[in-house]
Amino acid sequence: MPDTPSTRSVWLCRSGAIVLSLVVSACASPIHQAGELPQTPVPNAWNAITAQSAATMNLANWWQRFNDPVLTQLVAQALQSNTDVRAAQAALKQARALRDGKAAGLRPSVNAAASAQRSQPGSSDATSTFQAGFDASWEPDIFGGQRSALGAAESDAMAAQSSLAQVQVSMAAEVAVTYIDLRGLQARLAIARRNLAAQTETLQIARWRAQAGLASSLDVEQAVAASEQTAAQIPTLASNLAQDQSSLAVLTGQAPGALNTLLQGNADGKPAIPQAPDSMALAIPAETLRQRPDVRAAEYRVQAALDRVNQADAARYPSFQISGSLGLRALTLGALTDGASVLRNLLAGVSVPLLDGGAARAQVQAQEAALEQTRVAYEATVLTALKDVEDGLVSLQSDQERLQRLKTAATAAANADLLASQRYASGLIDFRTVLDTQRTLLSTQDSVQATQANLSADYVRLYKALGGGWLPESETATP
Repeated sequence: MPDTPSTRSVWLCRSGAIVLSLVVSACASPIHQAGELPQTPVPNAWNAITAQSAATMNLANWWQRFNDPVLTQLVAQALQSNTDVRAAQAALKQARALRDGKAAGLRPSVNAAASAQRSQPGSSDATSTFQAGFDASWEPDIFGGQRSALGAAESDAMAAQSSLAQVQVSMAAEVAVTYIDLRGLQARLAIARRNLAAQTETLQIARWRAQAGLASSLDVEQAVAASEQTAAQIPTLASNLAQDQSSLAVLTGQAPGALNTLLQGNADGKPAIPQAPDSMALAIPAETLRQRPDVRAAEYRVQAALDRVNQADAARYPSFQISGSLGLRALTLGALTDGASVLRNLLAGVSVPLLDGGAARAQVQAQEAALEQTRVAYEATVLTALKDVEDGLVSLQSDQERLQRLKTAATAAANADLLASQRYASGLIDFRTVLDTQRTLLSTQDSVQATQANLSADYVRLYKALGGGWLPESETATP
């Protein structure tokens, strides 16, 4: 066919019709729409309680409810200096930078270039060429592939922000539980030392009575065994106490031993275990799930996976690109601003995938499988969140009842120990009764302090399970 203006016009019209038909057919292809999150069974109320307040208290800074300045200081320092928190902050910065990079891909790119060339062909005179200009390119996002990539990056950034909040929630709870355990060990250590002093005094009485012929050497040996057993508990408690001190130092981003002075007991030798107020207004399960950062992160991961499915699907259809350049060319550097030749170039292109052996479709299927994984992970996160709250409520109620009964037992044991010591000194009872009452007193007092620490830790775990310890950046700055 001869190359004439009319034939070129016909060829261009036919080519345009083919491209237009491809575009129309591709636009008619369905794109995955945003689907709902998996339906998980969420109860209307918690099973472990019979009634709850409709008002929900602010749990962002729940550690302040313990009214312990040292605890508040430790949590604040951990949220600022802990290595896990700092790593999560860096991950958030990375996710946001990747999101900004995807956003930049939607806009045209412009580059500036300049060159200088000197050549001498054969025996001819050498010539110089100077060139400067701009070039620009843009890829129209006809089928939404780039927008889907940007949406995935945005969801990843939001998931990273929620992951940072989850690290903060976990870190505050870990610091509080460790600190409460430390105060409990200090209280138990003080009880062991007081009981050891009492048993040492009883041992001395037994020795005096044995020297006076009022008691046998058996009483003395039993008193020695009882006091040594109590003394043997002290190194174990002290070792656990030192480990908690080191743990708190590392959690706050410091070397072990840096907090030993701060964590000393009170001047009276009776360190107090932090206690939270008994009143607590619980949100309904659905509201609790919305304020837990790990559930939010799982939701964002589902949305990111859905956007990646759309991005993979868009790669199956034509892509378009527009590019152009504008520049100046001259034989001398000064001529670039006066008398230079103007260079213009404009190019529009289209790329249509024809045969790829099913690779594009396989990529879509792979992303759909990844989407299903994130949905299953979301369901697991929701169920775990519900279980955490239920377990926390059960433990709290159990330890509350246990503590009340142990306090009653400890009061009775203290009275029994006093009566037994007086009667033994008067020779009215044998020494075995004294030993039994002393062992009971030590056991019940130790159990009271241990249960009190467990009860305070139960509150911490419940605050964590309810999603306390953070607030979205839109509401307030994270701690």
